[in-house]
Amino acid sequence: MTTNKRGYSDLTEILSRINDNLKKIDDKLEKIVESRGIKEKADDGNQVESATLDVMTLLSLPDHLRKTAMILIRLSRATADQVSLESGRKRAVESGYLNQLVVMGHVKKMRQRRDVYFYIE
Repeated sequence: MTTNKRGYSDLTEILSRINDNLKKIDDKLEKIVESRGIKEKADDGNQVESATLDVMTLLSLPDHLRKTAMILIRLSRATADQVSLESGRKRAVESGYLNQLVVMGHVKKMRQRRDVYFYIE
């Protein structure tokens, strides 16, 4: 298989754009983590900011679950109705996604009277 200089140039450009997009995603996710303000101890004993859903966990989620999780992070505590208003998806769909996140251990839920609230510790 032979590749000319143009092929390498195109590949380099594509990889550069992918790298730039990953940096932007990482920056946005770091802002979300910082806004959560949850503290935990690092290996050296110092306090560091993190959240139950850290950057790598968010990146490992499928797009549909990541969108739901990021909305829940922004809202702090919400019902499936509230999340569906933010996402533009049906309440039943969001309820299913939120319950998937509960089963995966990323989200907690609690019942208050007739409402079920989802939140991240």
